[in-house]
Amino acid sequence: MVNIRPFASADEEAIVALWEESGLTRPWNDPLKDVQRKTKTQPEMFLVAEADHGAVVGSAVVGYDGHRGWIYYLAVAKSHRATGLGKSLVQRAESMLAALDCPKVQLQVRPENTQVIAFYEGLGYSTYEAINLGKRLEDDEKAMS
Repeated sequence: MVNIRPFASADEEAIVALWEESGLTRPWNDPLKDVQRKTKTQPEMFLVAEADHGAVVGSAVVGYDGHRGWIYYLAVAKSHRATGLGKSLVQRAESMLAALDCPKVQLQVRPENTQVIAFYEGLGYSTYEAINLGKRLEDDEKAMS
């Protein structure tokens, strides 16, 4: 049995380890800072999946900006993949967003991550063409040194 609940500060190290195991971390994003940033904005939308024995086995970072909902850092521990946990996390995220009258949810997947793309397509998500632009306001790499 797995319980999906809001993030608690005691989860921080386990969440970062899960993200690293899942290949979600990148050198230019400090995962500890990402955890701390989320706990300052809509912290109730930072989901953690916890197994019966207390281990963190899943996560989803959810946000709503008033126009679109977003899902980030969806991760499931290798020990709990292909159990429906990823689907449960997505469904919980979608329910939270729907309760806020969010009309659309988006997420980003790297093009080479074909398994994850197939997972989301199986949940009704589809690819659309857009150019993704970004600008760093803080350089996590420098801050980590």
